[in-house]
Amino acid sequence: MTQQNGFAIWLTGMSGSGKSSIAKYIAARLRQVDRRVEILDENELSLLLPEQSESPEGRAMVVRRLSYLAELLTRNQIATLIAAISPSKGLREEARRTVVRFVEVFVDCPTEVLIQRDTTGRYKKALSGEIPNFVGITEPYEPPHSPEVLICSDEESIEEGAQKVLKALLDLGVLNAAEMEIIEASRVQMELLERPKKEPLVSRKRPKPQKTPQKRLLLAEPSKPARAAAQKSTAKASTKASKGASKGASKPKPVKPTSKPAHKPAYKPAHKQANKATPKLASKPASKPASKSATKPASKLASKPANKSAKKKPALTKARKKK
Repeated sequence: MTQQNGFAIWLTGMSGSGKSSIAKYIAARLRQVDRRVEILDENELSLLLPEQSESPEGRAMVVRRLSYLAELLTRNQIATLIAAISPSKGLREEARRTVVRFVEVFVDCPTEVLIQRDTTGRYKKALSGEIPNFVGITEPYEPPHSPEVLICSDEESIEEGAQKVLKALLDLGVLNAAEMEIIEASRVQMELLERPKKEPLVSRKRPKPQKTPQKRLLLAEPSKPARAAAQKSTAKASTKASKGASKGASKPKPVKPTSKPAHKPAYKPAHKQANKATPKLASKPASKPASKSATKPASKLASKPANKSAKKKPALTKARKKK
């Protein structure tokens, strides 16, 4: 078992800045690594001196008592967390000299934000003059110049500020690496437990289509008046549709007869088929006839007189004489 040395974490800041909340968070983490922890809160100790706690002398007395108790606890190997306003810089330096292992943490927050987040109404009373000696309104606060840890509570959460303090303890050698690993692992586990449960993974099967409200209304049996109204509406719709169809329908236009018949006759005479089969050039004679007599019928040739041949003979004799 490693030897545990006591130390003191002094959280200073104005009222309502978040000192007590950060101290409780750090104490819970230190207990996870079996550290003995005590918290000294100024609000609890001020009950011992109710008349003097609001005056400057009373606040100085409270700071001195807190530093004395912290020195006793740290001497007995107890981690001590002090949450006190402690506005005087000189009193904080006195506490540093009293306690051997002293870590100063400044929890800073603007006064405007403190007034907005005030739940006790002390800032309003101080602004109205009901509380005469109130630090930050009627009494000054002396911020530290070089604290070990600076936390801006208006920008950082309680967990983020506490993690800063734990890291500073590791750098100063107050905590070892094994303890820091345990603290970090427990923090991650707590985050997983605090997260809302994720929805189950959607199966690859397509989801069944859900019935719409209209379909459900159709599935339900309608009442008798609803049936009668539906029948009337359908009858009216059908009559309107038939009237519209009759008005919109136009007379068919007459078809003009075409020059060519729509269908060719299946049968044709034989002579027309032959003429169509033979080319046009075949109808004309290949050469002119030798004489007109060949084309004329024989009856016409017989009717002509026979002396025609006789007339031609003298022409042949004359031609012979010329030769």
